[in-house]
Amino acid sequence: MSELLLKASTGREIGTRSSRRLRREGQIPGVVYGLGEDPVSISVEWPDLRRALTTDAGVNALIDLEIDGEKQLTIVKDIQRHPVRRDVLHVDFIRLDANAEVAVDVPVVLVGEAKNVTQMSGMVDQVMFTLTVLSRPADIPTELEANISELEVNESLKVSDVPLPEGVRTEVDADEAVANGVVTRSTLEAMRAEEAAAEAGEEGEGGAAAEASDDGDSD
Repeated sequence: MSELLLKASTGREIGTRSSRRLRREGQIPGVVYGLGEDPVSISVEWPDLRRALTTDAGVNALIDLEIDGEKQLTIVKDIQRHPVRRDVLHVDFIRLDANAEVAVDVPVVLVGEAKNVTQMSGMVDQVMFTLTVLSRPADIPTELEANISELEVNESLKVSDVPLPEGVRTEVDADEAVANGVVTRSTLEAMRAEEAAAEAGEEGEGGAAAEASDDGDSD
């Protein structure tokens, strides 16, 4: 995974009013912490931050944060957004050791076609959209592919079924579901209707047979 360069300014005032002023000026307040060093309050230019976060790596992009002329390898740990407008209000960066594992959430993408599910008029219900993995910064995958081709109705594709690249591991329960093969409500209702009709037909045939037997006894 390639690294991006992002310049940060220090010495910003702390507080809601000063943060609002920074955002009006096109800057995003933030903080960088980790690796046993003191947290540092910073601000970054919004256009530069947006470019850094819109690569294929998304929020897991490796960022060389340049602070007072010194570069520090970081990754975005948290982004605070306005609850309505969704504007970025604050960003947290965490310092990384290039040779140490870091825990990140990686998007899970379903690939393939679950033909056995669709033939049963079912659907694939994805229940896990990101998987927490551990790897060195350079080995962080952009996404993880989960193949649903062999999925069956009433079965699950599990974490253990998701292949991880070399150097990447997860501590998430291997049996936790990523996607389920399920029957839709409309299909279930149709199946119940068919079963009810079949039962009614069997009862009708049984009743007719009984009547015929009674008629034969009376002769």
